[in-house]
Formats: sequence, structure tokens, C-alpha cells
Amino acid sequence: MSSQPTPAGGLAGRRVLALGKGLSALADGPFAGAHLEIGGLERLSALGFADAELIVIDADAWEPQTLELIVKALAACPAPPPALLVGAHLPTAVVRGLLRLERSDVLDAPYTDDDIASAIAALMVDTTPVSAPADGAVARCWAITGAVGGAGATTVAIEIANALCTRQAPAKDRSVCLIDLNLADGAAAAYLGANPTMKLAEFSQSAERIDAAMLQAFVTPVSKQLDLLAAIRDPSAFDTVSREAVLRVLEVACESYEWVIIDMPRHRRAWTLEALGGCDEVLVVSELTVPALIAARALSDEIDRAPGSDRKPRIVLNRLAGRMFGPAPSMSEAEKALQRKAEAGISSDWEAAAASVNLGGPIATHRPKSKIVKDVHALVERLAAEPVRRVVQPQKAA
Repeated sequence: MSSQPTPAGGLAGRRVLALGKGLSALADGPFAGAHLEIGGLERLSALGFADAELIVIDADAWEPQTLELIVKALAACPAPPPALLVGAHLPTAVVRGLLRLERSDVLDAPYTDDDIASAIAALMVDTTPVSAPADGAVARCWAITGAVGGAGATTVAIEIANALCTRQAPAKDRSVCLIDLNLADGAAAAYLGANPTMKLAEFSQSAERIDAAMLQAFVTPVSKQLDLLAAIRDPSAFDTVSREAVLRVLEVACESYEWVIIDMPRHRRAWTLEALGGCDEVLVVSELTVPALIAARALSDEIDRAPGSDRKPRIVLNRLAGRMFGPAPSMSEAEKALQRKAEAGISSDWEAAAASVNLGGPIATHRPKSKIVKDVHALVERLAAEPVRRVVQPQKAA
């Protein structure tokens, strides 16, 4: 791959792969002078990325699941060429995946030929592969959802976010964002003794207005490292907040923080699968009761079967206690009911959890020696040490 700079606004002599027939209209504009090929998904595996110096993707030409496959195929390449995504409909999960590439950009419609030329010039200034970002430099996003109501998913999400804040030494300012997407009756703000200030309904028809500056107007600082995004409780919120507004908030948050933890609603919404698709980990929290275990298995299977899904949800068993408190299943019995291994167990410590809720704040702040804190810390350390899971298998174009 050439390492010579490209003249600003020009692609003379460069090899460009355009994914989407609509991009052929740019052949006499921003692509003038380039060796332009209009191709489909099958071209990605055939190329091996050795004979393309720029890939331009028309987001409006493909379904979101197909776009995710394109981005994952690019991410699988050791030294992918620069990639530009253009279109009027840019799925959050796709944008997040694309921006993890070493050299990439996104251009939201409407745009001009000059806008495209400028974006290309910036991407092609130096096509020498750059080193991967340092650990923690790219946002990682984990989703936590309860298998049943009252399983403790919000408590687990708060403790995970707090544990991530203290992983690095010295801890970085505002490195973690906890987002409560239980828009109608979320409890994260109440548990933390914070005031929710996110007003997504006001942006339902103009989600594009949500940027980094606007996001900060929604934020409630919890600690030096932790910010909270939570909405005021509103029974009609799921009807009045648009899918675009939710996904835009997630997109901007992942551009602004090193870690994003999402407290997901238990029931599926219009944006649920796209939000989960943009996460590195999905944790399903279950109590150690037969109904909860059955629900956890069903929810995990549902996530597994979702179109374009490559995220294997991990089940976390909450409120583990000794048998003296009742005929609760053992871990091995629970895994038989789940028909899969549980990722971790979190001990029961009702006194510590109740005290923290009443005082406002993570359990780690008020009861740092609680078994809950120890178990969550072990879970976070194990998952954070793992590489980001990216299963890439591009499909042939229809």
C-alpha cells in the first residue's frame, strides 16, 4: 500500500472500492482520476484488502445487518485501508464499529462533493498503517439487563461502572458513563442519589442535534470518574422518545468516554437489538430461582437468535446465598436449567445493598468490604482483560 500523501481533494491514480451502486455518480466528482470499482460484499473477501487504498460505503444501499458485516470484515483485516461511510441513515452500531478502525470517517447526508473530497483528503494524508491505540483509548460498551423484574440489574450495572472507574491508576477524570435506558421508570439516579437530567423526548424529531456538547447538558456527574445519563421518570417515555434519539445518545457517549455501561430495559424496544449490537458485552442478570433462570435462558436465546447478532450473552447469577436461607438451586443445578454456563455469581448482601440505596451511591462507597463488591470486581477484571470480541464472517451479496 502506498504511503505517499494524496493531494488535497484528489484521488488520481488511487484504487478505490465503492460499496453501493449509487456511489458511481461521484466518478466525475470526488472520485475523478481514481481507479474506481463499484462492488458488493463478495468483493471484500476476494480483495483481501491488498488492492484497494480507500473504501467508500453507501450506508443507504444496505440493511443495517449487512453494514455491520462490512465493518466487521474491515476490522478483521490487520491493516485495513481508510474507510468512509456516507448516507442519510447511519446505524449507531455500524458507526461505532467503523470509528474503531485506524483510519475512518462518517459523513451524514446531506453533503456536497466538496464535503466528500475533504473527508477523503483527511483520510488519505498518510496511508502508512498506524499503531493500535493504547488500551482504554477506544470506547468499550457493556449492556446489563435483568432476566426478570427485581433481579438486581441496576445495582449490578452501578457496581460495574464504579469498579471500572477504579481500574486505572491514577484513575482518569470522567472516563466512565452509566446510561439508564429504563426511560419510563429507571432507578439508577435514585440509587446513586443523583438528579436525572436527560430529556430525550425533546430531540425525538431532531436527533442529529445531539452532539458532545449537548450530551454534557444531559450528564449528571456522580464522581470524578463517573457520569450518569438518566431520564426523569415518565410513564410515556417509551412512546415519545424516538429510536434515533436513543441511538444517537449511545453513539456520542461512545465517542466521549472510555467505558459506557448501559442499564437496559428488560422488554424489547424498537432500538434494543441495535443497541445490543453495538456492545462488546451483554450481561443477563438473573436471580437463583427457577422462574428467573427460565427467563434468563429465554432472553439469552432471543439475543443469540437476533439477526446479525454475534454477541453471546453472559449470564450473571445474582444474590447467591447459602442453602440455610431456603431451597435455592446450586450453581450446577442453575446451569442445567440455563442450558449454558453462568459467567459469574454475585453474593447476597442485603444489608450492604439496602444501606447504599438509602445513603445514595455505589455499595463500594459505603460497604467496600461487601462480598458484592468483591464479586463484581472479579467479574470486571476478568471481562475487561479480554480482547473485544469481534466475530467476522462477511456474507455474499444477494
